[in-house]
Amino acid sequence: MAYNKKNKKPMPKKDFRKSNIPTVKPKEANKPKNTELIYRPEMTVSDIALAMDVSNAILIKKLMGLGMMTAVNQVLDRETVELVALEMGYTVKDEVITDLTRYDEMEIVDDPKDLVKRSPIITIMGHVDHGKTTLLDSIRKSRVVSGEAGGITQHIGAYQVEHQGEKITFIDTPGHAAFTEMRARGAKVTDIVILVVAADDGVKPQTIEALQHAKAAKVPIIVAVNKIDKPSANPDNVMSELSSHDLIPETWGGTTPYVMVSALKKMGIDELLDVIILVSEMENLKANPKRLAKGTVIEASLDKGRGAVATVIVENGTLKIGDIIVCGNTFGKIRTMNDDLKRRFTEALPGTPVEITGLDDVPRAGDVFMVFEDEKIARQTAEARASKERETYSKQQKATSLESMFGAQDDGSKVLNLVLKADVQGSIEALKGMLEKIDIEGFHANVVRSGVGSISESDITLASASNAIVIGFNVRPSAAVKSLAESQGVEIRLYNIVYRITEDIEKALKGMLEPTFEDVVTGQAEVRQIFTFSKVGKIAGCMVTDGVIRRDGKATIIRDGVVIYKGEFQQLKRMKDDVKEVRQGFECGISIVNFNDIKEGDIIECAIEKEVEVD
Repeated sequence: MAYNKKNKKPMPKKDFRKSNIPTVKPKEANKPKNTELIYRPEMTVSDIALAMDVSNAILIKKLMGLGMMTAVNQVLDRETVELVALEMGYTVKDEVITDLTRYDEMEIVDDPKDLVKRSPIITIMGHVDHGKTTLLDSIRKSRVVSGEAGGITQHIGAYQVEHQGEKITFIDTPGHAAFTEMRARGAKVTDIVILVVAADDGVKPQTIEALQHAKAAKVPIIVAVNKIDKPSANPDNVMSELSSHDLIPETWGGTTPYVMVSALKKMGIDELLDVIILVSEMENLKANPKRLAKGTVIEASLDKGRGAVATVIVENGTLKIGDIIVCGNTFGKIRTMNDDLKRRFTEALPGTPVEITGLDDVPRAGDVFMVFEDEKIARQTAEARASKERETYSKQQKATSLESMFGAQDDGSKVLNLVLKADVQGSIEALKGMLEKIDIEGFHANVVRSGVGSISESDITLASASNAIVIGFNVRPSAAVKSLAESQGVEIRLYNIVYRITEDIEKALKGMLEPTFEDVVTGQAEVRQIFTFSKVGKIAGCMVTDGVIRRDGKATIIRDGVVIYKGEFQQLKRMKDDVKEVRQGFECGISIVNFNDIKEGDIIECAIEKEVEVD
């Protein structure tokens, strides 16, 4: 018996059954508290270990036991997740998404009674010059690329035709290597891929590239062997080459339909459409026209007269005029709908491509749209999605200057994100071409956005979100845009000679960007009124809207955001007096040396040359 040392009294016998020491039954010690694993796409080993409440090392050991060598950040497919979950006593269930900001990931199950047959969505792919666009043109019986340089389609267009009472939707993706990403985007929304191969040219690298995109999309492939009318045509050679890529013709005992066509002579077109209808029937394509519409953006642009314009394909539901939609990070109310022939629609059924207006901003190609019943909820959803995207990017390093942003990635490559804005489309193409030719090991230029016109606030927002710099060629930002760029840490670099852009990039990559002179903008003035004098010509009555206009500075005339003239100040007057400078908020008279074509609404920008040291 135990005694208390102080009073020598016997201590009561401790009842260990009432002790605070927890007792664990051996069988329950390793039993998981929650045996359900909620599966989400793109889950990594680390994500799964966290969900199972085990260490990464334990999970990797389990995977090694199953014969799989994995890293912590490696993404596992569902089959592998189920296998390892079974080993560890878990059952796998799909995540049920209820968050409206993830509407594009939601899977809505329709009542089978409401499902009806819908138009198949067809993507035409193939090597450049193999007749892909001509084939589509023959199908539509009208020219679709009239006036486009080189015959290369530089956008994804969507068109619908009718054959034997059945409607077929076509997505035209470009065949040129420069538009690989756009071709991949086209494959994501398609039901059937038509792979166009020239009978006289055979399988080319871009043919294989298109084939890989189609296989990744897991959709049926129909091979259209084109140019069979040519004397040098050899269809058997095409079939033989593609058979090595698992596209074995039906006539050889395989499952891939091959159709012999001549797009130029319009031979085999009906047979091709017959095969498309047959394959689509086998796919049993159905949709529910009674529900709110959901679909994908194929193409989007900003039209000066109509605002944001987007070409969309309705994949499920019926889209109507007046519908409130969220499209990526933007939302709006549909004002107009029309097809490629500008025919107006009041509603678009599943499988129908239409061009819509009414969005408050330009969405991105590939964005998923969905119709909402409540405008307030739609607005909040779009804003939340935009905010979530900004938060995701804010975790990355903020965009800084050209010299410091070439950070090495995990694979050692250097990535430069760019937003390109220029005065004309030709300048954009020239810049892209020159960037592709920069030959520095480990370098990769990623053009996040390119467009014609002045640098806008949305360009700055995108640059901030994607850790990019803004390159302006013969365009200028407004004072508000410059202020936004400064607040968000985005650098804007302005040029008027194309090769200097690539020179700066090459020097920065090689660590040799030397101190340079650049024009530092001191202020801007808006032309309010024009006065004409016989001796001195035109004098612009201006209001200084930002900074200071200096008599000894350089003058740049900007009209609708585009630079139209660069020169020197001839006169700077305040009232009737010649002055050296005029500050913001004051009126002044300005005349430019050798320039008389000044108009009301023009912006006169003043800049001084300054030496800039590179850190």
